[in-house]
Amino acid sequence: MRIRFSNKGDKPTKAGFGEGLLDAGCRIPEVVALGADITASVGVNLFANRFPERFLSLGIAEQNCIGVAAGLALEGKTPVFATYGVFAALRTTDQIRVSVCYNNLHVVIGGAHAGVSVGPDGATHQALEDLAVMRVLPNMTVLSPCDATQTKIATQHAINKVNGPVYIRFGREAMPDFTSENQSFEVGKAQQLHGGNDITIIATGHLVWEALQAAYQLKKEKIHVRVINMHTIKPIDRETIIRAARETGAIVTAEEHQVAGGMGSAVAEVVAREYPVPMNFIGMPDRFGESGNPRELMQKFGMTAHTIEKAVLSLLQRKNIPFNH
Repeated sequence: MRIRFSNKGDKPTKAGFGEGLLDAGCRIPEVVALGADITASVGVNLFANRFPERFLSLGIAEQNCIGVAAGLALEGKTPVFATYGVFAALRTTDQIRVSVCYNNLHVVIGGAHAGVSVGPDGATHQALEDLAVMRVLPNMTVLSPCDATQTKIATQHAINKVNGPVYIRFGREAMPDFTSENQSFEVGKAQQLHGGNDITIIATGHLVWEALQAAYQLKKEKIHVRVINMHTIKPIDRETIIRAARETGAIVTAEEHQVAGGMGSAVAEVVAREYPVPMNFIGMPDRFGESGNPRELMQKFGMTAHTIEKAVLSLLQRKNIPFNH
């Protein structure tokens, strides 16, 4: 599906999460929020200020937060827990696996400060492995929206329309906010943002905007690129991936995450099984991040439009490799 977009200015995706949580809380009295001593940093302060009686601050005890969330879900509440992604997804993996996923409970987990764009916080606080861990857990839905507006909508959907556990990934730094409030959004259904049949870029999170910029530059060279926003990592949109492979013959994936195990790996699993085509992968090359300016870190680790453009040009040279389909 296609959506309209125009850059409305820069806005952090964590703000969209906070707005989505507040909106859902206003509509659904069963929604409760849990914080781990960094409420404002992850956007939960909007809900906490509006509904203090429905907010629990449990301190720096993320594993305990998941246990409490599971108990609340068993009692008919809709708990939403958010903290930095390295803690939300990695420090709490055992509790999420056994208490939440094994029981298929509707617990919404917000993983903030994802990717190297966190900047000065450095390697220990840059979540680059969370998608890989969360997507292998049975019953878990994994969302990675592309901008603040879509993060708000994805959060509303996670609370209102998804059954079972949900992990939502979002960032701290202000990034281009370009999708429409009236967009057609469906969990598990990717969005085509730019048309083309020469090659496909499948991106997620902050790198969707970078993929669009790469497509615009390549259009000047008469290269027509299809850009797909894979906002749902699990369940992955197999139909859109297979159609892109069949119609464009090559795929570049782009994500602010480790190449191994992330969105690119999820796409490759579909491609390898259903319609093999040449692929290239943009993401973290099996290393930790470091402290620095967010934009400079994205440039250093190759998570920019320029790097995506180079990956497209390189892959086009391999596109005509024969395969037995």
